[in-house]
Amino acid sequence: MNDTTKAVLEGGPRDLPERIVALAAPEVDLKIELRGGYEHFRRTARQADTAEGTLPVYEWWERTEMPG
Repeated sequence: MNDTTKAVLEGGPRDLPERIVALAAPEVDLKIELRGGYEHFRRTARQADTAEGTLPVYEWWERTEMPG
């Protein structure tokens, strides 16, 4: 049995490599590494019907830059 859940990402950069991603912990905010920084996504109350089933929607809310 696989404990990993998937989620749909909304908003943020158009060049995100994937819009459906695996989640290790469904209630935790997501941080996706991209172009020298992180794109941050928060869970919403919404769900989306996808080819992979009905998945929770995480919405982009900020970008942070990596130090250095």
